[in-house]
Amino acid sequence: MLDNFINLWHGFYIAGDPFNILLMVVGILLGVIIGVLPGLGGANGVAILLPLTFSMSPTSAIILLSCIYWGALFGGAITSVLFNIPGEPWSVATTFDGHPMARNGKAGEALTAAFTSSFVGAFVAIIMITLVAPLVAAFALQFGPAEKFAVYFLAFCSFIGMSKEPPAKTVVSMMIGFALAAVGLDMVTGQLRLTFGSEELLNGFDFLIAVIGLFGIGEILLTMEEGLEFRGKAAKIDLKVVLRTWAELPKYWATSIRSCIIGCWMGITPAGATPASFMAYGIAKRVSKNGKNFGNGEIEGVVAPETAAHAAGTSALLPMLALGVPGSPTAAVLLGGLLIWGLQPGPMLFVEQKEFVWGLIASMYLGNIVGLIVVLTTVPLFAAILRVPFSIIAPVILVICAIGAYTVNNNVFDVVMMLVFGVVGYILKKTNYPLAPLVLAIVLGDSAEEAFRQSLLSSGGSIGIFWSNPLVSTIMALGLIALFWPMLQHALSKFRGVAQPA
Repeated sequence: MLDNFINLWHGFYIAGDPFNILLMVVGILLGVIIGVLPGLGGANGVAILLPLTFSMSPTSAIILLSCIYWGALFGGAITSVLFNIPGEPWSVATTFDGHPMARNGKAGEALTAAFTSSFVGAFVAIIMITLVAPLVAAFALQFGPAEKFAVYFLAFCSFIGMSKEPPAKTVVSMMIGFALAAVGLDMVTGQLRLTFGSEELLNGFDFLIAVIGLFGIGEILLTMEEGLEFRGKAAKIDLKVVLRTWAELPKYWATSIRSCIIGCWMGITPAGATPASFMAYGIAKRVSKNGKNFGNGEIEGVVAPETAAHAAGTSALLPMLALGVPGSPTAAVLLGGLLIWGLQPGPMLFVEQKEFVWGLIASMYLGNIVGLIVVLTTVPLFAAILRVPFSIIAPVILVICAIGAYTVNNNVFDVVMMLVFGVVGYILKKTNYPLAPLVLAIVLGDSAEEAFRQSLLSSGGSIGIFWSNPLVSTIMALGLIALFWPMLQHALSKFRGVAQPA
């Protein structure tokens, strides 16, 4: 352990080089822009800019690319709060309370809470990477297809059982999401499913297309129906707003700790930041004394998903470094960069390339601090957008959404599907069906199905594989408890009611 701290101190010496600090600032700014633009995403942004780093040293290159990643994590919250358009998949849950806060004239508070919570989640994850890398590597090796499916099962059940939305509507919304996720080529059998002879549907529906339509276009349609004006007040943000928000955030320390745990766990296992944000939000909504106000502009509803998403996004780098197994799409791109630079991720990387590894870990600490400073100082620029009349900003949003949808696959068909999803989102919102379960099912449907079928293939069709060892049994049991939690609560309350008169 002492050796690790000595190595980390040396890593700070490497990462603290003025050139590397400059790269951090540039990377954060580029990442924020990438996070703000719907459809681009951290993985795509890192992949596009990867060739620019080939002339740099591996340490400087990975610092720039990882800071682009941090910036994208931060930037995804900006459009989620201001326009109800998630810049990144993991920012969807942030829209549930972040955008209502903006409509209530608290955009500055919402953005400050989002950025600060993101900083806390990432910082905790970095500490975890520093301290427990060998233990986590050994734990992650135990995750096969059955364990992966159990994690997805837990996420789905948590959303059904622990959400305060009507369970029937939650299930219907989730089933629509699963049906959409099933469209395209079956990766196990090679058969086409629900394509109806359309070549454009061979690869299924892209998640970002669905999200841009459901949230962005759906929100524009609703606003147009209610009157062509931005539903919010001009945002005011200054040092007083930041300090006042910081003074309020310690009240949610339990939510932050719980979300950090959820995020780190989901990041280490290959579930990722998106289900972590959804799960953290759902549990916070269930546990919080202000749970009934979630969805109406509750700051705790911003703290939970942002903390979990950043903890998961940062933790995903751990299995990439320690095992050579990327925990997220962006980590996979970074893994490709390491291989190009002649570095082989895995346990031996910590032995053979100590300077690189500990320089990268130290840059995570510094990059996270730089990121928080940069985004807080640029918040007024983004919050000022709320002062622009909606009649002007709506066409701009529509154009950005169309560009974002088109650039995903350079296909006009995706723009058409974005509009279709916009109408679907509008209808679901008008009929009070929750969008979050649908989005969660689209995100995880393919991965959950693949893990489920791989598990059954390896067990000869026996469903007992999901109870075959203590790890997978525990996760599945937690999922069932979460699913039937309302019934358990009802039964427990009735039991207490009967027991008290006795």
